Amino acid sequence: MSVLIVTSVGELVVDLHTDLCPRTTDNFLKLCSIKYYNGCLFHNVQKDFLAQTGDPTGTGRGGGSAYYSLYGDQSRFFDDEIRPDNPELTHLKKGTVAMASAGNASQFYITLRPNVGYLDGQHTVFGTVTEGFDTLTKINEAYIDPDGRPFKDIRIKHTYILDPPHLADLSPENSPVGKPKDEVAEERLEDTWIPLDEKLDTAQLEEMIRSKEARSNAVILESIGDIPDAQLKPPENVLFICNLNPVTQDEDLYTVFSRFGTVASAEVIRDCKTGDSLCYAFVEFETKKACQRAFNEMNNCLIDDRRILVDFSQSISTMWGKFRQGMQNAKKDGSFKCDAPHLQARNCDQGSDKQDCRDTGRRKIQKLANWRSQPPYKGDLDRKCMHDDHTSYGNRSYSRHNNREYSKRHCRSRDLSRVDQYDRGNEK
Repeated sequence: MSVLIVTSVGELVVDLHTDLCPRTTDNFLKLCSIKYYNGCLFHNVQKDFLAQTGDPTGTGRGGGSAYYSLYGDQSRFFDDEIRPDNPELTHLKKGTVAMASAGNASQFYITLRPNVGYLDGQHTVFGTVTEGFDTLTKINEAYIDPDGRPFKDIRIKHTYILDPPHLADLSPENSPVGKPKDEVAEERLEDTWIPLDEKLDTAQLEEMIRSKEARSNAVILESIGDIPDAQLKPPENVLFICNLNPVTQDEDLYTVFSRFGTVASAEVIRDCKTGDSLCYAFVEFETKKACQRAFNEMNNCLIDDRRILVDFSQSISTMWGKFRQGMQNAKKDGSFKCDAPHLQARNCDQGSDKQDCRDTGRRKIQKLANWRSQPPYKGDLDRKCMHDDHTSYGNRSYSRHNNREYSKRHCRSRDLSRVDQYDRGNEK
């Protein structure tokens, strides 16, 4: 009698020694019939030695025989059927199937190489793999941890037998799919997981890696405060123009690029101290379509005897400036501006007049406080000293000098007002 074991890496066909090990093979067939092994992990894989499975908990310490399901705890294990004198029940062949535990329950192993004779007499051999040696090779080449557990799960998907024993009461209506309900083993990569290099070609994989690296870099820049948001992208309607002639002005660029669509702004970047052109500029369009047309037609064109280079802008300085302005307002007023790009305040339209009055009053109070904190002018101090009995001669002379200057200014302003009156009288 044979059993077909479908695993997540391939299929195995096992021929059972039903005549030599009747109790062990009967237990194995009944467990296959009730779909006991569906979803069980290969929890212990030793390279070039053996692969062990059959434990629903995935730990290597669980499992029970078919008699345990029928008769209870006293029948969880059954006696060995070890016959080392029979050459068919030895570990000479690759793919030998034997019971894993000394007490014989549900766990079994499959040898991954021939001539493992030192296991003879210790475990009950009850079958041999006759087909599916490529599947054994895949199991043998799996990456495992120090405990022998594969990093990517290898599971038994289904078991199919010919002329199964009659266990209608225990057989499920539908074959179980997925993990056993009793599994408590640590989660690993699922058996359905496929590496990206097997699903994508080289170009797509490189593009995905670059995208993830860009995302990681953006998150780092956001955390250190270089950009306002990792999701922020440069505007798609702004062009970057470089290699400009220093004599080119904003109006020139506005005139040149206006033929592609409405230009919202054209700005030549200049040195903050000298005002000299830095030979590059930004041109913003109202629509993305106009920006695309300008990019396609204006690259390498001649403007003021210079071949310009045109590309889409990667700058977010404008957005960053708005964000910083919103942050400053948040620190001063306790909330972001209503037009802040990063966070919208609630009820921005309501109470705006009250807020403006409140801000105006706050500015007046601050201005008055600044005026009071400034030291008085020297003339004010001298005028004050005129009424002080302890003032010095220098101060009195200085105050008299100020008084004379004040008289001269007063007389001059009075004469000017008289002249104005005389002129207006003549005009009448």
